[in-house]
Amino acid sequence: MRIDDTTMSLRNVIEWTSSDVRAWLRENGHEEYADLFYFHEIDGKVLLTLKEEDLKSSILNIKKIGAIKKLYLAIKQLQRDNVAVLFDLGYVDLFPSTNFYTHHQNKHEMPSTGTNNETSIENEFYSASVSEDGHASHLPPEIWKTLISLGYLFIVTWITAFVMVIVHDRVPDMKKYPPLPDIFLDNVPHIPWAFDMCEVTGTLLFAIWLVVLIFHKYRCVTMLITSLSVPGAHLQCQPRKIPDDDWSNSAYVELYNKIAMAYVIWRGAGMSIQGVRTCGDYMFSGHTVALTMLNFFITEYTPRHLYFLHTFTWMLNMFGIFFILAAHEHYSIDVFVAFYITSRLFLYYHTLANNQALMQRDSIRTRIWFPLFSFFEASVDGIVPNEYESPSLIVCNLAGTGKNIWHCVRSRISLRKMQRSINGSLSSTKKEY
Repeated sequence: MRIDDTTMSLRNVIEWTSSDVRAWLRENGHEEYADLFYFHEIDGKVLLTLKEEDLKSSILNIKKIGAIKKLYLAIKQLQRDNVAVLFDLGYVDLFPSTNFYTHHQNKHEMPSTGTNNETSIENEFYSASVSEDGHASHLPPEIWKTLISLGYLFIVTWITAFVMVIVHDRVPDMKKYPPLPDIFLDNVPHIPWAFDMCEVTGTLLFAIWLVVLIFHKYRCVTMLITSLSVPGAHLQCQPRKIPDDDWSNSAYVELYNKIAMAYVIWRGAGMSIQGVRTCGDYMFSGHTVALTMLNFFITEYTPRHLYFLHTFTWMLNMFGIFFILAAHEHYSIDVFVAFYITSRLFLYYHTLANNQALMQRDSIRTRIWFPLFSFFEASVDGIVPNEYESPSLIVCNLAGTGKNIWHCVRSRISLRKMQRSINGSLSSTKKEY
């Protein structure tokens, strides 16, 4: 592949010039019409909005019906691969009906005698962007977004661990402030080993999710929010004792001690079976968040017919919550709030992601209220299908990705060497003259 073709493939279609469109046509076997499109100044933006009627028009004057169909299929595939660009252009928003459900409902109606050009264009673009079963038609890898999400995960977990160190030092004195009345904790005796069992169930859920994550074709890396537990009457939580030495009381040393403690919490993932024991996070149960998120991940990203697996994960989720309360590590309201917020946010996110018409109807408001969702789901046009890969195919894909990255790096290095040699030859000729 030539360097110009590589550069064109890395650019967004909307940025293509007429020359790029001509190169794309030649690359896809339509050399006969490459100069024709170039003559009519069809760039990337115009190419994405072309319809079959445009190809049949007398302006282009394409005589062969087979050529028209092949061109239209190639353009339609390009539209399907760049559906997010169509929404950003506002082309679909020009039409009155942007509801995906309405489109599928209208498919079964008898056609009227009059033709509505705008509706036909809208249906054409929706059929190009969303498959018949609502699944996404194109899922680009977007490795750079994965790296951003990993950075976001690292920052948020570190902030959470550091805040836990601060709230641990501010925990109220148990002698002055005894545990509050709780309808569940007051009627269930304390079980010392229950909290460890909660974390064992969480570890089992994580192991199941890890298997799904490895073999899922469209795998992702997602943040797990983990906070630490509130003490009960059986726990003695005391703030860290700071020596009276002036040197030890300096702000820098205290900050260093807090960062060191935050690292211990971060390394142990906030789990007591990892030796982490802190106090202070009232009104919210991080363990419930982890259990619920893992349960929802497994049930969402595995096939619907795996009833036994889904029932098993829901049992682990409910038993894990019971173990938290039986260990008297959290109040009942902590668990309820954590489960409610986690489940609602998960369902809101996936409802919007699986129904792009809901998101695109008011895309500006969606970007304001859900900025991370708008960023990460910008190029996804439907439901992520639950397809799985064999271990051998995963290894082959990883090897192919590494090979592509190596070829890209080699081409960049050779291009820079060529530029340096050209600059060196030019400078030498200038010195001779």
